[in-house]
Amino acid sequence: MANQTLDKNNENVLLEVKNLKTYYPIKGGFMRKTIGHVKAVDDVSFEIKEGETLGLVGESGCGKSTTGRTLLRLLDATEGQILLDGRDITKLKGKPLREIRKDFQMVFQDPYASLNPMQMVGDIIAEPIINYTGKSLKDLKEEVMDLLKKVGLPEDAYYKYAHEFSGGQRQRIGIARALALRPKLIIADEPVSALDVSVQSQVLNLLKELQDEFGLTFLFIAHDLSVVKHMSDRIGVMYLGGIVELAEKDSMYAEPLHPYTQALISAIPEPDPRRKKERIVLEGDVPSPANPPSGCPFHPRCPMAMEECSMAKPELKEVKPGHRVACHLYK
Repeated sequence: MANQTLDKNNENVLLEVKNLKTYYPIKGGFMRKTIGHVKAVDDVSFEIKEGETLGLVGESGCGKSTTGRTLLRLLDATEGQILLDGRDITKLKGKPLREIRKDFQMVFQDPYASLNPMQMVGDIIAEPIINYTGKSLKDLKEEVMDLLKKVGLPEDAYYKYAHEFSGGQRQRIGIARALALRPKLIIADEPVSALDVSVQSQVLNLLKELQDEFGLTFLFIAHDLSVVKHMSDRIGVMYLGGIVELAEKDSMYAEPLHPYTQALISAIPEPDPRRKKERIVLEGDVPSPANPPSGCPFHPRCPMAMEECSMAKPELKEVKPGHRVACHLYK
């Protein structure tokens, strides 16, 4: 496998998402008519450049995973556009969708549930290649062995089953499978949250090494801000289906602008016990995406809310070079 390292300052946009919405209908009444919608993803826009990692962070239920699955076309978008390499893939079906699927793959959160327990590891990794090339498993053995080596697994893993491995090793198998078709984009959905802390750093470092070697582009989804900071070039913060702040990671952590982002970063544990950090504690619960509040979705919990916040939803706009925020505090 040739080294395909890309410059992370490359200005070529690989993925562009425009006003993406993913709504689930709520059925009710005798006729089971649609009486409302769960707005899981609500008007999300961002882009990812070739070779970079965009981290997507937020509380559970904010729409991070739904965004990732919609981008992969595992879920259909209600509105908006998904452009991969400039090509609109939002409505693709059948053969055109199958052909472009090899360009984007996913690493799932649960490294056991995402692997077929009835297949040997060699079969699991080779299956996507067989599906797209028609090659036989015998012809692919050397290629699969090389992938196992790349993710730090021994050759004898080829003949074993997923249940014979630890959680970290299973996730390495999932990563090898995602690499099999040499994708342009990998969506990593909470790839280390189910792993022991001692193993998490190993898997994260492996992903970064593979990114450099293969020139991969990542959408890295997580709820742990420390993990996101380690992995990402830029970070998007989601709340109740929408992005409220998007910036380079250093700018985001040095000077978070949105009150929600400020609260999240204040909750990161301080490794030095001698340093005291003021914790911002948010009151109330996250509203239901089936009945979001009017105006800014965050205003019922925001310690800096103004009258305008309950009346008009703020747009995500650039307030500093490369730093966008959706908040009425910044006009």
